[in-house]
Amino acid sequence: MPMGEKFGAVLDAARTGAEWAWSELYLDLAPPVLGYLRARGSMDAEDLTQEVFVSAVRGLPAFEGDEENFRSWIFVIAHNRLIDERRSRTRHPVDPSPMESLEAAGGNVEDEFMNGVESADMRRVLASLTPIQRDVILLRVVGGLSAEDIAPIVKRSYTAVKQVQRRGLRLMARLLSEKALAS
Repeated sequence: MPMGEKFGAVLDAARTGAEWAWSELYLDLAPPVLGYLRARGSMDAEDLTQEVFVSAVRGLPAFEGDEENFRSWIFVIAHNRLIDERRSRTRHPVDPSPMESLEAAGGNVEDEFMNGVESADMRRVLASLTPIQRDVILLRVVGGLSAEDIAPIVKRSYTAVKQVQRRGLRLMARLLSEKALAS
């Protein structure tokens, strides 16, 4: 949830090392970061979330911007850590499949994402999207980022992000309506 006007004071306090400020930033952003990482198939989303915030602590002196920029910056870090994890996985393969990783995401990611769609349906729909569509839609819905904020994360233009989002949502709607008609 956005902090609004108090964000500047919280950020300034975090820069001075105030634990309460970091707690507030963490409590605000960790749940959507964790949800994003889980839904994208992170092998250890909790550890990766911690790494994101450790990187944020280290990089905070160089950060400039408002609350929206900060939120976007955190998701850039999360996206990059996820890419690093995937690279590491290809060098040191582990057995679980991506679908098992989505099952591990469990509960509230799917509930929040589609307000009650069964998890098997959500896994099927997410698996049907292209990787870029999954990234854009999850960053948009779970991360709460705007298309403008998502563009640098996925290294696409604003227009391309909007197009990917539109196509992904159309595909999701079609797949979910096919499921409803089959029921």
